[in-house]
Amino acid sequence: MDIKKLLQHNQLWAAKELAKDPDFFSDLSQQQKPKYLWIGCSDSRVPANQIIGLKPGEIFVHRNVANQVIHTDFNCLSVIQYAVEMLKVEHIIVCGHYGCGGVIVSHGEHTLGLIDNWLRHIRDMMRLKAPWLKRQRDAGHDSIDTLCELNVMRQVANVGQTTILHEAWARGQNIQVHGWIYGIQTGIIKDLQVDIASLADLEILEQRFMDL
Repeated sequence: MDIKKLLQHNQLWAAKELAKDPDFFSDLSQQQKPKYLWIGCSDSRVPANQIIGLKPGEIFVHRNVANQVIHTDFNCLSVIQYAVEMLKVEHIIVCGHYGCGGVIVSHGEHTLGLIDNWLRHIRDMMRLKAPWLKRQRDAGHDSIDTLCELNVMRQVANVGQTTILHEAWARGQNIQVHGWIYGIQTGIIKDLQVDIASLADLEILEQRFMDL
């Protein structure tokens, strides 16, 4: 597609939104007040707003390869801090997806260069949980799907381990972290039931992870 087509599409979209609601952009230009922070994969097939039916301004979004929350990634940490301390979001959703390219690459043995450093966190998790992953595979579960789910579980815990969440909970801020996974082939989100809303919940989740 010619790049200029994108600008034409933008004009058509803006006109369509104004036809539906003349105040759409004036309302949108006011300060954003989302209740949700979405931490998802960069995959272009997983558009956060659309798959959960929210309008622009209703969800704050951070995306990276394989929806990672790494404690040395100041981009992700800055997003979380802004969402928690400035926007006062009430929910942080870590959403992975089945068939994630980053997980597939991590599961294989090929090297791709720079991105291998980013995906090493998934590979380290694979080595740590190799016996459990083998049991899942022996029971007939798809290896990639299982690893995608395990990755979400780990990233939910990683969000909870940040000083940002620790401090928010300590001051009584009501904020919950959820782990979901999206099926590109079905369009349906699965709740992985890995929710945390306190340090006590985090300890339980970490123990669940250790017990796998």
